[in-house]
Amino acid sequence: MHFIKGVLACFALLIATVSVCIVLAWWVLRLNFTQGEARSKLKQRMDNIIIWWTSANRRMISALGLTHAHVQWHDRDEVSPDEWYLVICNHQTWADILLLQTFLLDEIPPLKFFTKSQLIWIPFVGIAMYVLGFPYVKRVSREQIRANPTLRHVDRDNVFKACEGFNNHPTCVLNFVEGTRFTAEKHQRQNSEYLHLLRPKPGGVDYVLQGMSERLSKVVDVTLVYPNGVPTFWEFLQGKCHDVHIDIRQLALPELPSTDDAQRKAVLAQWMRNVWQEKDRLIGELRSA
Repeated sequence: MHFIKGVLACFALLIATVSVCIVLAWWVLRLNFTQGEARSKLKQRMDNIIIWWTSANRRMISALGLTHAHVQWHDRDEVSPDEWYLVICNHQTWADILLLQTFLLDEIPPLKFFTKSQLIWIPFVGIAMYVLGFPYVKRVSREQIRANPTLRHVDRDNVFKACEGFNNHPTCVLNFVEGTRFTAEKHQRQNSEYLHLLRPKPGGVDYVLQGMSERLSKVVDVTLVYPNGVPTFWEFLQGKCHDVHIDIRQLALPELPSTDDAQRKAVLAQWMRNVWQEKDRLIGELRSA
């Protein structure tokens, strides 16, 4: 039964994604012949494709009964689809993305998240996210930067470029600030001071705050907990993730100095540590509930 459910879920995801790509082909053609303010409005309307894509996936999750979500949204009436938000979340499995899109849909603008550059080669999915304006980032080693110093600012420039488009219409930018999915091995190797989390990397958050400082209203902080163990993406699609806890709360934007770059980074790093300490405590509570 689980295998059949997984196959049906994969088929539904494939149909929705291919359909999105077909529609996007027409919109890309229109963009090539549109300039100025009309182009900005057209790109805003393209977000409806993300909403449709997410809605299709949400119906699939509900129809197949893939999981039972316990959602606690604090002060839900304080958010709106007509505002800009930075969304931060802990990261454990690819299923996180489906869950975030599903349970944040309709309350805030559709999510656009930081995407590893290698994912652009995933059939249909990669090109769809690229056309829809998802910011792509690259993993650059210190050795590569030493060999080519211009690589140091590649991610920053990509995020700033994406933010230029985001400023035109209400958008949510999702950042998994740990930079990678949590595993026990990574946790041990990192010697993280948190029981349930890897150390946060504030660089991506800093780029978004700089690129969208005039637009962002709040930070939406999401905590995902899988009380029966973290499922793989395939296990999730098979319906083996029986329960998930989703805690959502709004945070005020950090107050950062604008003149001193080093001081700004230090203040932001401390803000992130405070947020992560609270998230670590919350995860412990939800796991023992």
